[in-house]
Amino acid sequence: MGHIDCLREMALEVEGYSQHNGYWYSISEVLSIMVCGMLCGLQTIDDIHEWSVSAPSRKFFEDHFGIGRLPCRAQFYNILACVDAEKFNLSFTRWVRGMLPGGAAGKTVAIDGKTVCSTDKLTDDGSVLHIASAIVSEYGLVIGSRECGGAKLGEITAFRELIDLLDVSGAVVVADALHCNQKSAKAVVNAGADYLFVVKDNTPALKRDIELFVHNEPTESHSTTEKNGGRIEKRTAYVSHDLDWLDGSEHWASIKSIGAINRVFEKNGEKSDEWHYYISSAALSAEELLRHARMEWGVEAMHWLLDVHFAEDKTMVWDMNVQKTLNLLRKAVLNLVKGYKSKTDSKSPISKILKRNLFDLDNLSAFLGFVSQI
Repeated sequence: MGHIDCLREMALEVEGYSQHNGYWYSISEVLSIMVCGMLCGLQTIDDIHEWSVSAPSRKFFEDHFGIGRLPCRAQFYNILACVDAEKFNLSFTRWVRGMLPGGAAGKTVAIDGKTVCSTDKLTDDGSVLHIASAIVSEYGLVIGSRECGGAKLGEITAFRELIDLLDVSGAVVVADALHCNQKSAKAVVNAGADYLFVVKDNTPALKRDIELFVHNEPTESHSTTEKNGGRIEKRTAYVSHDLDWLDGSEHWASIKSIGAINRVFEKNGEKSDEWHYYISSAALSAEELLRHARMEWGVEAMHWLLDVHFAEDKTMVWDMNVQKTLNLLRKAVLNLVKGYKSKTDSKSPISKILKRNLFDLDNLSAFLGFVSQI
């Protein structure tokens, strides 16, 4: 069964019906329309609905999805509000597992949170929707999401809930300093994975000890240099597996290595540098530390794509549940496009792929047909 068929099954798991003027409308049909609209680069519910009721689109949906009647704009919105966001989230997680037949073993799973800035007026206290997401960085695939009860403390809890929810066995889980704590380390190890955490000032003694060791003791090192846009960046990783000196190491689950990465930037003859420190339950080489640490950017890149291609932070939808559903739909679309690009070796940017689908429904049909086979 292809990804599109599995995605439609995912929509059917949250199926329900809404009556309007004597007609019944299906949640799964509306979700299918939303996915297709987003695959055409459309950003708002209004734009997707307007596009869907045009004559060419009506024929497309009847031919490919058997959708013979489309709801009005208001009912379209109301149907989206009926989606059980939590159930849809669990269905999404199961769907993505089918896109990773080999699982996440041997890969980098990056986890980080993002605030949906447009939700700041949806609650009486001004709190916003904050969602932690997990991504397999090597593939660029989002494998799970979890709503955070609060921007910081809630994200720590959401991190552990994601670890319990997902199959991360055999992976290296990378996360920023917010998650550098002993409970989160234990959760990752208990899930059969390894952690790689950034160490900053929220664990001052640990940071100080690693900093002093790296700068004063011999360690394994590995360097890379990149040139981009007139800027030269040199990254050097330092690693040690000798942890007998580290106070409190017994409290960190299965800790096997500490390390640091020094990034030196040079542009127009001026230099600057910065240091980042790490702990890990994997006995990483310096080269592996450099590779996995850099993979953390994958989840940040995904957050950037949500804003650039789908204007997530500007989406003014006055229903928190609809915002949660839209976030999952955008991630599903990104996964489909990433899968398409990986299988076709397409060098086209995502924006170009989406525009081709918008301007040519035959191209959208071919896209859906292709991803149905992978």
